[in-house]
Amino acid sequence: MSIKIRLTVMNFLQFAIWGAYLTSMSRYLGPAGLGGSIGLFYSVQGIVSLFMPALLGIIADRWVQAQKLLGISHCLAALFMAAAGIYGLQAGTNVSFSIFFTLYTLSVAFYMPTIALSNSVAYNILTQYGYDTVKSFPPIRVFGTIGFICSMWITDLLGFQTSSMQFVFSACLGIVLGIYAFSLPQCKTNDVEKKTMVEALGLNAFRLFKQKKMAIFFIFSMLLGVSLQITNGFANPFIASFEASPEFVHTFGVQHSNMLISLSQISETLCILLIPFFLKRFGIKTVMLMSMFAWVFRFGLFGVGNPGSGVWLLILSMIVYGIAFDFFNISGSLFVDKETDPSIRSSAQGLFMLMTNGIGATVGTLSAQWVVNRFCSWQNVMVGTETKSLLIGDWTSVWFIFAGYALIVGILFAILFKYKHNYNEVAETNR
Repeated sequence: MSIKIRLTVMNFLQFAIWGAYLTSMSRYLGPAGLGGSIGLFYSVQGIVSLFMPALLGIIADRWVQAQKLLGISHCLAALFMAAAGIYGLQAGTNVSFSIFFTLYTLSVAFYMPTIALSNSVAYNILTQYGYDTVKSFPPIRVFGTIGFICSMWITDLLGFQTSSMQFVFSACLGIVLGIYAFSLPQCKTNDVEKKTMVEALGLNAFRLFKQKKMAIFFIFSMLLGVSLQITNGFANPFIASFEASPEFVHTFGVQHSNMLISLSQISETLCILLIPFFLKRFGIKTVMLMSMFAWVFRFGLFGVGNPGSGVWLLILSMIVYGIAFDFFNISGSLFVDKETDPSIRSSAQGLFMLMTNGIGATVGTLSAQWVVNRFCSWQNVMVGTETKSLLIGDWTSVWFIFAGYALIVGILFAILFKYKHNYNEVAETNR
């Protein structure tokens, strides 16, 4: 089997593990009695991302080969995730927050660093085999998103969305990848270059805040990061809430909400291909503004859509998600790469991720939980002959509040972020 295919399998499983529960977990937490803590469960991913990737990166650089550490981390994450899933199955609707949350947090703490580790393993192995990582890695990475989508569909079709079986399913995939990782070619550790703890954790990049342009960019990265996990946490309960209405109970969206939501990931995959053209034609600032205003439409369309006659509005929301998510994350990463000194470029990328997926996403999910709790509540509703726990309330106001926030951030970014597009420079970069 060629090394590219082996790395493709690794990436497919890497994100299939995440896709098994990320968009459907909130649908389970409500009936399990933990609906008021959805934001906290999703914020854990951001909290552990503040320090765990850096710590495991240091270990992989100095002492343990990256592919082995990847395998160990996945096995440990799978062990705790399996424990959480099995406990959930046994507890039924009497789930203890402290037990379930602890097991889930321990699993996420070991899983989140594997996203960076898997990239490191792929880059290392491709280099060993003489491949150009810039050309070879993106087609491999696309299969990670495909794996995420496949897991979402399996979770949906097997009826795991409202069951803790989704965590058991995720754990099974984790064990497979954990074992598989040990079969990958060896990645060398670096015993020569000894970085200080400040350098290893990327803290030296904070001096970029002395530059007005970079300070504004990183602050807005954090503000935009607030939006990143909101729909992952609350889109599924929102669509499921329509089950309380006889008009929508048998619609495809309600019955297969995970499959409907997966259109977002499909759009994400396709939008990656559009970025080089848009960057060349419009420049980084305009592309980032497109992302910010796409978030306005992402939330706003949820506010006016429904799974019946308004399902096309939900589908449009899924389509614009690709622009909202990809256009800022990738163009922002390119901006950081272009505007920072090579000596701190890696640290600067780490700071960009810290501001968006760490601080921003954590604040966003916790704030979103507060907003949802203000307008909606978990209620037991008769659906046919079955009683179901659904998150019922004024969802329109919820989504419009999120859309209003994204609109304000976009307008302020357009006014405050001064960056002139140089067509020739971007064209040269994309060659």
